[in-house]
Amino acid sequence: MSAAAALIDALRRGGLSVAGAESLTGGLLCAELTAVPGASEVVRGGVVAYATDLKSGLLGVDAGLLAEGGPVHPAVASAMADGVRYRLDADVGIATTGVAGPTPQGGAPVGRVYIAVSTPHVRRVEELTLPGDRAAIRAESVRRAIDLAASVL
Repeated sequence: MSAAAALIDALRRGGLSVAGAESLTGGLLCAELTAVPGASEVVRGGVVAYATDLKSGLLGVDAGLLAEGGPVHPAVASAMADGVRYRLDADVGIATTGVAGPTPQGGAPVGRVYIAVSTPHVRRVEELTLPGDRAAIRAESVRRAIDLAASVL
């Protein structure tokens, strides 16, 4: 069973729903989750907030935080997970933000990624330093975000 299938199964067994907030992964997280048969029972949807202003406008990330620390920041990842959980009325929010390359962004090096999971009782953020090209960084970000969500459940 894939990690995504295991997460979908755990959510289903727990009677929980999930939503994703994505930046560098550009929808890959939700695509991975919805590729699992039966995902419609638990996946509420996703928000691809690739542009920094959309993180604030769509997900409620504090504009001051974005201006001060930039979009690649642990508090931004946490706020994205909280925001998507709230805005899409889900039990679990998963977020990805970071730099897939080819160049650094806002002082963050290529491969710097923050993933976050939010539930009503738990918020967890992880900083990742991922090797590889753009595709590898994005794919590994999705894999690790799914693993983090599974560990919270």
